[in-house]
Amino acid sequence: MPIETSKIFDFRMKDGSRNFADLPEAVFFDELREIANKFEGAQETGFITDWMTEVWLDFDYRGHKFSINNQMGEYWFFVENPNCSDEILCEVMEHFENFLVK
Repeated sequence: MPIETSKIFDFRMKDGSRNFADLPEAVFFDELREIANKFEGAQETGFITDWMTEVWLDFDYRGHKFSINNQMGEYWFFVENPNCSDEILCEVMEHFENFLVK
C-alpha cells in the first residue's frame, strides 16, 4: 500500500537537511544496512556505528542524499535537499516500512 504524503513531515535541521519521517527501530543496525542494500536504485555511501547505541547510514537515491539515524527507539530519516519531492520521499519510506513495520 502506498505511503500517504500526510505521513511525511518537514522538520528542518540546522544544516539545512530535512527530517521527513521516522519508523520503529525494529531491527539491529546490520539488518538495517541489509534492508538499504535491497532498495533498488539506492547506493550506500556511508555507514558509521559504534555497534552499541548509534548508527548513521547514508545512501543516494534518485539523485538525492539520504541519511538514517537511530534516536529514542526509532529510525529517523533525513534528506539533504529539503525540497526533495514527496514522491521520492514516499518511495524511500515505502521500502523501509515494508521491513520495519510489522
